[in-house]
Amino acid sequence: MEKIYMDNNATTAVKPEVLEAMLPYFCEQFGNPSSVHWAGRMVGGAIDKARQQVADLLHCSPAEVIFLSCGSEGDNYAIKGTADALKDKGNHIITTAVEHPAVLETCQALEKDGFEVTYLGVDQDGSLDLKELEAAITDKTILISVMWANNETGNIYPIEKIGQIAKKHKIRFHTDAVQAAGKIPVDVRKANVDMAVISGHKIGAPKGVGAMYLKRGTRISRFMHGGHQERNRRAGTHNVPGIVGMGLACELAQQSMESDYKYVRALRDKLEDGILSTIPDVKLNGHPNADLRLPNTLNVSFNYIEGESLLLFFDMKGIAASSGSACTSGSLEPSHVMGAMGVDIVLAHSSTRFSLGPNNTEKEIDFILQELPAIVQRLREMSPLYNRTSPAPLSCDECRMVSCSH
Repeated sequence: MEKIYMDNNATTAVKPEVLEAMLPYFCEQFGNPSSVHWAGRMVGGAIDKARQQVADLLHCSPAEVIFLSCGSEGDNYAIKGTADALKDKGNHIITTAVEHPAVLETCQALEKDGFEVTYLGVDQDGSLDLKELEAAITDKTILISVMWANNETGNIYPIEKIGQIAKKHKIRFHTDAVQAAGKIPVDVRKANVDMAVISGHKIGAPKGVGAMYLKRGTRISRFMHGGHQERNRRAGTHNVPGIVGMGLACELAQQSMESDYKYVRALRDKLEDGILSTIPDVKLNGHPNADLRLPNTLNVSFNYIEGESLLLFFDMKGIAASSGSACTSGSLEPSHVMGAMGVDIVLAHSSTRFSLGPNNTEKEIDFILQELPAIVQRLREMSPLYNRTSPAPLSCDECRMVSCSH
């Protein structure tokens, strides 16, 4: 059975070139870069090169790049570090209701420490109202945190416009750019971003390495203590193989971004058009303008069925997709992103995310479009919510399910 992987927003395979570049730093050039002897010096240059490669992708100075363990650590560092460093100026943070849990849960933790957080809502397309954002600013606001692109819907947010608002009001601006970096241009200087976080395993580097852009002169409290690494901003022995891999992955992403965008966008559009034109009662989750979504991401809800059941049928066909964020896949609750968009709870439970990559093929799209209608129909026939003689869902009286969530 052919394996089809369409969950690239969850993670990606390490690129062969990246793995090859990493291998010498496990056994041959194994030194600790903090050491002053020859073994440490052998790897110090490799970290410097990787820092430049990351900086080139983000359009910043290499001195503004901090290496971390992952995107979640970066979001925690940016938000908690800012809250601690600027607590004498204010205690108000503005973010959105559709952020990654690494941002939302960090903000919720700060609320327990006395900080006030405004969670901006979104419309049915998942879009923000920038007038509402600006109206939420107070004289106590110290941070605005808005993701560059949403991990579930693929919606791309107007980061440059938000950056202008933050700059006008002299408020620090952080963005989780984990899903955007490597897929679309991310220019932190042009966008007036003060802090941006990216993750290696989303762009063909290994898991366990990430990076944060910290604008020169930005005051922030240390998040990790114990050593002088990263110019005293993040303690901990450098993950040299991972950093080398992430650096090269950033360089490769920069080189192929334009061609990858066109190729993956064409595949995604074919899948989207095929699903919406051949299967009834399907809802697109995300902005209707495909230009305002990541080129690789498609999120749809299939009415009357359970998303997890659909994924199990997919798995039996060798297809790997997702029902939302991999970080919340263990939860039985519907996606918080779908909830913020006002998606009906039944539809929210059926939301399915396809996130493509450059390794996907048109043949794979054809296979999914061939198999999907029958899978959806079979699941609908099993559902008490599905009326076989009418496109309308059964009423609660007709359903009579003890555990019905209507």
